[in-house]
Amino acid sequence: MKNNLVYIIGGQRTPFQKSFTGFKDDTTQDLMTDAMKALVEKFHLQNKILGDVALGAVINSSLKWGLARESTLGSGLSPYTPACFIQRACGTGLEASIFISNKITVGQIEWGIAGGVDTNSDLPLLLSDHLRKIILQLRNTKTFGEKLKTLLQLRLHDFKPAAPEVREPRTGLSMGEHCEKMVKEWNISRAEQDELALISHQNAAKAYEEGFYNDLITTTHDISKDGIVRADTTLDKLAKLKTVFDTTALGTLTAGNSSPLTDGASAVLLANEISCQQESLKPLARFVDAEVAAIDYVGGDGLLMAPTIAVSRLLQRHNLTLQDFDYYEIHEAFAGQVLCTLKAWESDAYAKKFLQREQALGPIDRNKMNIKGGSLALGHPFAATGGRIVASLAKMLSKESAGKRGLISICTAGGMGVAAIIESI
Repeated sequence: MKNNLVYIIGGQRTPFQKSFTGFKDDTTQDLMTDAMKALVEKFHLQNKILGDVALGAVINSSLKWGLARESTLGSGLSPYTPACFIQRACGTGLEASIFISNKITVGQIEWGIAGGVDTNSDLPLLLSDHLRKIILQLRNTKTFGEKLKTLLQLRLHDFKPAAPEVREPRTGLSMGEHCEKMVKEWNISRAEQDELALISHQNAAKAYEEGFYNDLITTTHDISKDGIVRADTTLDKLAKLKTVFDTTALGTLTAGNSSPLTDGASAVLLANEISCQQESLKPLARFVDAEVAAIDYVGGDGLLMAPTIAVSRLLQRHNLTLQDFDYYEIHEAFAGQVLCTLKAWESDAYAKKFLQREQALGPIDRNKMNIKGGSLALGHPFAATGGRIVASLAKMLSKESAGKRGLISICTAGGMGVAAIIESI
């Protein structure tokens, strides 16, 4: 067992498209394979045997239980490359990177790929529980009379399909409804949320003008750009949108300051020093460390606040302050969630109650946050967001001198959070 350094070689992703539009006829496997193929071609990995591949999806049919392996087989890698499926809600892509990184660190593998995909356009529809039981019961009937008797138990409403929902099983509330509760608790205004959303779109549009995403996105179905970026949006336009989760006068979350339902996939190549030398790979940055955390959202903690704890633990382990970073990639599930997180980091009371600290972590320089755009502008295919962030942050750090740092913070369903540190080399 060793303690190898882990390097991020680079990433590739499909464009992120609003659900039911550009990729409406694609499956999760189609999009994941597209991202994998692009990564394989970019780094000349055809017929190479990698140590492992970790891919995931939040919304996935049980019929696609072999998604990771099938996408790997279709990527151009050697069929002798193993693959596994991994899932931690919206943190899946980053969790996959942690999984591969940890294997490289201890010497189990020398290189591997992490990634994720989600497409609401390939939403699996479920049978009603009663219909499912009737169908299974039919398998055990032998005579026509028995089969008819079983079928007569069916009612018209049994044929109504059920679709997966982004709701918390223990509260019945959607993530947006939980976020509405959070922004009320933290006194986050509608204007603050709209302003953050505007900056996200402006930063994304500027990144596209500069060509930042040219070598990170693979053209898919003749689509070469993310379909959600709005370079022409304004505060006035955002202010005119109706609230969607709390439609009373107290509601503040809209389609403009919430990440949209999005389809897309991403993949990232990670390797140790030996693989970099043997395969002539030029690393962009180093994957340093990561942390996960959870909160008691059923007991009243804010559903999307767990990243505050994950980041705090990560800082303590590395004897760092929140201000010791050159870039902050904070996933924008909702503008309100980001603003609640930032406010919590500045609260002494919150630090004592949740972070086991006497003092707050303090503010960050917002000019260093999501400077190439965030999920509000680029989109958020749940499991693909982590890979998008890792690849983009690694590219940003590759332009810096050694020792510059980037912090990743991602909130997830289930009251969990994932954080990571990436460093320039």
